[in-house]
Amino acid sequence: MKRRVAILISGRGSNMSALIRASAAADFPAEISLVISNKADAPGLERAKASGVNTLVIESKPFGKDRAGFEKVLQAALDQHGIELICLGGFMRLFTAEFTRAWYGRMLNIHPSLLPAFPGLDPHGQALRAGVKLSGATVHFVIPETDAGPIVMQGAVPVGDHDTGDTLSERILEVEHRIYPEALRLLATGKVRIEGDVCKTAGSAASENFLVAPVVS
Repeated sequence: MKRRVAILISGRGSNMSALIRASAAADFPAEISLVISNKADAPGLERAKASGVNTLVIESKPFGKDRAGFEKVLQAALDQHGIELICLGGFMRLFTAEFTRAWYGRMLNIHPSLLPAFPGLDPHGQALRAGVKLSGATVHFVIPETDAGPIVMQGAVPVGDHDTGDTLSERILEVEHRIYPEALRLLATGKVRIEGDVCKTAGSAASENFLVAPVVS
């Protein structure tokens, strides 16, 4: 049986689309059963509908700062659709500690940096200002603290001297689309466990490859 997944979005749903494409494979262990947006005009809703995925809008604006009230409606929708796992795909609303604890180990997020470096807003700008030579993306479990949950998977890209926030973002987005479906695959097949604050993966091994930047000819 495939695990039933809901994707929560607020915008275009780029990572949502990558997850939907991956889930179309017969051997993928999860199905995208529902896409929920907290904004009625999110472009990702049409993308999801075009892929045949059920969509739902739960506007967050009317709830104001009442996060618990919004989450009560959200949880009812998740229960109604039998959702087992959640993937956040550019979902621009913070959760209460109670909601994240209820979904601990079952809710994933992706962040465009190599966490714990550069959490929060403008990670690409943070990376460029710090002068790092490698950046990337991280899939992690969601906890009450922002971008601080156990890390499931990471992918790295080199940062060039002439990179801008836009060029770096575009290159990291390719990595995001690759690792998010794979992280969901691991979770859905039960190959991920959390020990303390660290995520461990059954059957994993260190890669023989490594990435060095910059490369000087």
